[in-house]
Amino acid sequence: MASARAQEVAEILWELKRAGKVSRYTTVARRAGFAPGAGGRTINNTITAVRKDWPHLQWWRVIPDDGTFDKDSDLHKALLTNGFVCDEGEKKVALVEWETLQMEWPEPEKAEEAAAAPAAPAKK
Repeated sequence: MASARAQEVAEILWELKRAGKVSRYTTVARRAGFAPGAGGRTINNTITAVRKDWPHLQWWRVIPDDGTFDKDSDLHKALLTNGFVCDEGEKKVALVEWETLQMEWPEPEKAEEAAAAPAAPAKK
């Protein structure tokens, strides 16, 4: 049975697929309601669980925060297979045109934030 974190990340992956976009570890973890962990360990473990439980989801749409990943890694191969272009160094690679490929989620409106904030106590 998938964890609540994995289910949230799976939904975000579906959003990314529909938009044809990618995102970073920290952005996805925070959107899913948890911290990414040291070095992205928590989100990486969650993505591993998603890959196991929902192999059809495009897990590779979540990129390490620094934007680089190992050459010939599963992530690198998946991005290339799916038509993304990578700037390849000797050991590390980066996604080309990151700025145009990155998912931009709208910021919550201030009114929504105010509604979510606890009410101030009534003055006597």
